[in-house]
Amino acid sequence: MDLIKKIKDAEKQAADIVEQARMQTAGQNEQLRKEKAQALEQAQQQRHNAIDAAVEKAQIEGQDQVEELKSQAQNDIDQLKNEVTPKIDSVANKVMEHMKG
Repeated sequence: MDLIKKIKDAEKQAADIVEQARMQTAGQNEQLRKEKAQALEQAQQQRHNAIDAAVEKAQIEGQDQVEELKSQAQNDIDQLKNEVTPKIDSVANKVMEHMKG
């Protein structure tokens, strides 16, 4: 009888150890899941921040390019006016002579 009692006690201890191991594993799994979720959230935030920074940089660079192009266009317009203005009087005179003639 004593042997049967020892066997039952050993079985109970084994079942308790298995249950405790299951609970401990479940706790560890939950902790790992939380850590993974937190790492994922952190990575997504870093990605979002990097995208925001890239967009802001692109906007600044784009605005700088727009200003440069506007300045270049205005210089081209001014240069063209400077080249054409002296010729306007000559052409107008030729047109007037042709119309009189």
